[in-house]
Amino acid sequence: MPTWLITGCSSGLGRHLAHAVLEQGWNAVVTARDAGTLQDVAAAYPRTALPLDLDVSVQEQIDAAMSQAEARFGGVDVLVNNAGHGYRAAVEEGEQDDVTELFATNFFGPVALTKAVLPGMRARRHGAIVNVSSIAGRYSAPGSGYYAATKFALEGLSDALRKEVGPLGIRVVVVEPGAFRTDFAGRSLRQPPTAIADYAETAGLRRKENDTSHGRQPGDPARAARTIVEVVTGPEAPFRLLLGSDAITGVEAELDTQREEIRAWEEISRSTDFSG
Repeated sequence: MPTWLITGCSSGLGRHLAHAVLEQGWNAVVTARDAGTLQDVAAAYPRTALPLDLDVSVQEQIDAAMSQAEARFGGVDVLVNNAGHGYRAAVEEGEQDDVTELFATNFFGPVALTKAVLPGMRARRHGAIVNVSSIAGRYSAPGSGYYAATKFALEGLSDALRKEVGPLGIRVVVVEPGAFRTDFAGRSLRQPPTAIADYAETAGLRRKENDTSHGRQPGDPARAARTIVEVVTGPEAPFRLLLGSDAITGVEAELDTQREEIRAWEEISRSTDFSG
């Protein structure tokens, strides 16, 4: 019976993932900053669910979670780095403490958890690491520069990781959701208190007080969770898994723009080679 460790299970995609895994009869270490929010999950699956407090930015809590997972289930077969939050600000508006915390949660936390599970996965020559990114890991919108930077970093790390651990039997999947009907654009979305007027028509349009998309997003998180479970445990899996029709549309448009720019500047780009 496989054991999953899923971060950020208090709500949204993480909570739906916890249910999708447990409904299969598998073990799941379900974590949140406050495990009290997961007691209903533990009550529904008393033998296979292990709720734990886990702030992914605190190494001591990561170590404790790994110890408890190994003691209860014998190890972790699938790690899902899902915990994270958004941050909306023009680059100039971003506050250093906020940005530092954002990277600690969205990037360095997944790195630390990945390093914690890899020794066991390498020993077993089996496992999967699922890093929940975003379409913001492919391109960035005004006001999302810092958030996108965490996801670009996560995807770059994951690309190298898959080439390092693939030969050892370990699968790496990056999940890139579009807009899903979760708390991401609501309670979980953070922003600086002060806005700069010059950015009102760019980053300012996407501040929480101006964003009307919350609660109307096209993506269904329950369907996304079931899809992730099916793909990760199937015979084959992509490195990057786009979720949502809006994700496909957005990424295809970005790739087309990049190809057009490469072609437009190809002659100048090639001119930098040694001649002769």
